[in-house]
Amino acid sequence: MMTLIAALEEVNFFDFVITRFLGLGKFTARKFIVSICILSAMFACLVDEVTSVIFICTIVISVCKRFKTPPISFVIISVLATNIGSAGTMLGNPIGILIGTKASLTFEDFLFHAFPLMALTLIISIPVLLFWYRKEIRRFNEKIREVINDGSIGGLIKTPGKKGLIPSAIIFLFTMALIALHHRLELLFGLHANTLIVAIPALSAGIVMLWHKEKARKFFTEKVDWWTLVFFMLLFANAGALKYSGITSVLASKLLHGIHEGYLLPTVLWTSAIGSSILDNVVLVAAYIPMLSSLKDIGVNISNLWWALLFGGCLGGNITMVGSTANIVAIGMLEEKENVVMPFLKWFGVGLTVSVISLIVVWIGLALF
Repeated sequence: MMTLIAALEEVNFFDFVITRFLGLGKFTARKFIVSICILSAMFACLVDEVTSVIFICTIVISVCKRFKTPPISFVIISVLATNIGSAGTMLGNPIGILIGTKASLTFEDFLFHAFPLMALTLIISIPVLLFWYRKEIRRFNEKIREVINDGSIGGLIKTPGKKGLIPSAIIFLFTMALIALHHRLELLFGLHANTLIVAIPALSAGIVMLWHKEKARKFFTEKVDWWTLVFFMLLFANAGALKYSGITSVLASKLLHGIHEGYLLPTVLWTSAIGSSILDNVVLVAAYIPMLSSLKDIGVNISNLWWALLFGGCLGGNITMVGSTANIVAIGMLEEKENVVMPFLKWFGVGLTVSVISLIVVWIGLALF
């Protein structure tokens, strides 16, 4: 997937999409925030949270620079929406892939269970963000009235070249369609579960590197985050060691003994959220997975607990500026491009508020449906 995204970057595919989306209608600060929230969440669903936040934050910083507005508040908004959106599909967050493979959940399962709940959470969070940053919105609108004359921000973003744009878009949409249908295709051809979730991106990456032969080495060595992949490999090894040494079985037994089964859902949801605000959510979820598997082994129905763990890990990352990889990437972009240092409390206040409201929505949704 990282290789495929590199090919899309080459033709400025994401700039093209964002330009068209934000260029619709009269540009205002409120429309800008709503657009950024929706785009951030949808891109996180389609690609992943880090790729999404890189593209969206680049646009946010560029727009704010054009209107001479401090970008820090709008970057925070885009990252909060990105973390919410990353829970919508299996591809949005590394913990989605991790939970999906370990719990034998398909892309369709995520679309049916996680995406609607994510969309509801986003819809409720947007008014909260608009209220929280009402002063910044008012100042931004004043800047817009001073600077903008034609009602369009299309000129703020470089126009992508036509060469390669359509083929890249076709490969991207083809890949996403096959991933969405992977479970049906596996049943049709009698393949093991989640075989195609690995094979389809590999096939697309191969097509991309054959197409861009002169840049194939660059795509593979520079655009793929190998350090992160090696980190995941070693992390999974640690989680496996905990499982096979029996430690997680003991912890699961203690958890079951200490907490009534009816309280497991809120316990997993809130503890994973709080833990993800302190630790990286991948680390926390990797530790939770074998424990939930052990609960299943002793007869506990854990179907809803997987979704509680997913949303707890994704939404809890919004609480602090170190709670998610996307947060750290966005902060790094602010420091590099604008020489802006993110104050802890400026993030914590809005992050905690949005996270608590989001988690309550998810808790009610999982409990009811």
